[in-house]
Amino acid sequence: MLLLLFDRKAYNFRGDTSDLGFWMVRISNFMVFTLTLAIIFFFTLYLTDLLVHEGGYEKTPFRLKLSYILCGLALIMLIISQFTGLYYTFDEMNCYKRTNWFAVCYLFPLIILVLDMSVILENIKRVGKLMRASLLLFTIVPMIASILQIFTYGVSLTNITLVGLVVLLYIFSLLDTNKMIERTNKLELDIAHQEQKNMHKLFEQTATALANAIDAKDKYTHGHSRRVAKYSVKIARSAGMKEKECEEIYFAALLHDVGKIGIKDSIINKEGKLTDEEYGAIKTHPVIGMQILSSISQSPYLSIGAHYHHERYDGHGYPAGLKGEDIPDIARIIAVADAYDAMTSKRSYRDPIPQQLVREEFVKGLGTQFDPNYGKIMLHLIDLDSEYMMRESEDASEGEAIGTLLCGPYRTTRSDGILLNNGIVHIHLTCQMTDERNEENIPSFVLFDSLDGRMHDSERKRRDLLYHEYATIHADGIVEKAGVRNIRTKTNETAGAAAEKKTMLRGEKVDFDIEAMRYKDHALVRISNRFRFHEVIIALPDSTRFCYLALTGKDCIIDDVEVSKTGETIGNGYIPRIAEEITYIDSPQGDIPNVQVDGWRSESSEGVELTDGMRISFHSMSLPTARLVWHCPFAVIYTSSDGQVNGKDYRELTVVRLDGEGWEEDDLADNHVLVNKLDSFTNWNDFKAQNKAGQDCELLFRLNKGQIDISTEFCGLSIHSVTNVTDAVPKLYAALTGDQCAITNIRIKR
Repeated sequence: MLLLLFDRKAYNFRGDTSDLGFWMVRISNFMVFTLTLAIIFFFTLYLTDLLVHEGGYEKTPFRLKLSYILCGLALIMLIISQFTGLYYTFDEMNCYKRTNWFAVCYLFPLIILVLDMSVILENIKRVGKLMRASLLLFTIVPMIASILQIFTYGVSLTNITLVGLVVLLYIFSLLDTNKMIERTNKLELDIAHQEQKNMHKLFEQTATALANAIDAKDKYTHGHSRRVAKYSVKIARSAGMKEKECEEIYFAALLHDVGKIGIKDSIINKEGKLTDEEYGAIKTHPVIGMQILSSISQSPYLSIGAHYHHERYDGHGYPAGLKGEDIPDIARIIAVADAYDAMTSKRSYRDPIPQQLVREEFVKGLGTQFDPNYGKIMLHLIDLDSEYMMRESEDASEGEAIGTLLCGPYRTTRSDGILLNNGIVHIHLTCQMTDERNEENIPSFVLFDSLDGRMHDSERKRRDLLYHEYATIHADGIVEKAGVRNIRTKTNETAGAAAEKKTMLRGEKVDFDIEAMRYKDHALVRISNRFRFHEVIIALPDSTRFCYLALTGKDCIIDDVEVSKTGETIGNGYIPRIAEEITYIDSPQGDIPNVQVDGWRSESSEGVELTDGMRISFHSMSLPTARLVWHCPFAVIYTSSDGQVNGKDYRELTVVRLDGEGWEEDDLADNHVLVNKLDSFTNWNDFKAQNKAGQDCELLFRLNKGQIDISTEFCGLSIHSVTNVTDAVPKLYAALTGDQCAITNIRIKR
């Protein structure tokens, strides 16, 4: 500002011969030359500061020190010029005149700018991108302007250029500073976020280590705390809880058994039944856990989970005997997850309970042992867990293929079962004979059914787990028939059996690829290697049992096992039928065709448009293989453009199972089921027996302004379902389905 001001005054008073003009011309011109040097000096000073604070220099670079010296010399020469007229003089009209030495005054700034520019170029990467451009412009443009200024007069090129570049430098410096502040703030936020993540990770690792220490006290509960934490989070998420609440529930569940630290190992690991005194000691662990965790004041939810996870919904739990919703939500969720893992894990006094039987226990315990809402969510999670991944072995094999099988005597080593359905399962493995080499030392594939999806040899386990073996298929194409109706095999050879046998007997590894699938009452297994191809079709005894495939063998090493499911599915006719279809619905039909439901909702009746007061009557009988309380009919309420179940624009509003269960299937529907046990209800075993013997049933439907009421009585249960739909639905339909049941003589009354 001062430079431009004095430059303007020098021109304004040029030729003014008054005393004021005399002094103003001389002072203004002197200040113009002085301020030009000052701007260059302060630029050099700024450059020094930039290199020291951002460029990493500990001392001022020598060339910049030289610039300071030249600035000082230039100022001295300028002062001398004032008294000697070295650079310029004034004539008798008080006009500014250059002298022959005028160019010398420009030489000093040019040299200084060249020195500064050399330093900038050498350290160009030490400063930000914005500053690089402004610094270079500040050194290059004034040099050009100064050279032009020597040959021009009357136009202040140097002064205008300097002022413009100072403004530009100032703006770029502010922008660079803002960016630096943003980077610093981001860095601080990143550091704070990382510290928070580290603290969270440390908390998680500490909690996990503590949980592992708790589980380590009991040799039968390895991984129990982590599994309960996982199941609890699944329940919480399904209940619509926020992520923060889910995280709190996870850690509360992870540490729910911390009080067991205070229980003697001899009691925890005792095999067999506990005495009343020992059981009393076990019952103190919730209080001990609460006392341990209550000191963590910033996470009070931890002590809540530990304190109340053994309370029962009916008030018969411990330690406080709380009832219903007086029990905190966290504890009610953990109680459900804890009971599920306890039943599906091995204990000193029993093997894991099969998942379907666990589900039945939850059905029986809704509203008594378990919170009805969270218990129903667990039932739904069990239904979704079609391959029984939620169990004790989950932690050991989660995300991994079947491990190496070191097979000795025939069938002593075997894998867990791989569930077969209408999706094609691909299995790859390698096999190598051990030192005991024999033609029989090859892999085998056992097809079977059991409640826990595993092979069993003892008669007791076969009986308790309803074990049924269909057949054993050996890798050489030989099939051992067990409980099936028919088997058809086909073999295609490429290099042939002899070459395969020689390769195996030499102890070489042989790759096998298996495709396996099942559609209703037929299964198909294809086995191939570079020598031969085998195809085995098996007619199963029925369509209702599950079909698992397990790997086993004799004196061989089965390795590199990979199991994959690509999502490919098969339909009717893919597997050639080699036995007649088994049916239980040959009886006369009513208004719509009879329906046989071999598996969970595998078939449905025709849809019937709902009207107010409509009744649907039918006869139901659970199939011979049915063994659980929900092997019974279901009523489905839905809407679709074509009126078909799973048809166009299908939306399912609710499913009411006639064992009293209900589930809200649609986000826009609110479903409640009220179940009362009538005087005719004795127990669930009688319920299953009556259902298997066959029962007549009638459903009454009421429609009223978006509310759908369904009421019925079935095998001693009075069931009333109320579904409220929050949006407009053009047409509502009802259909009958179920699990392992035959539904006949369906009549529609309007």
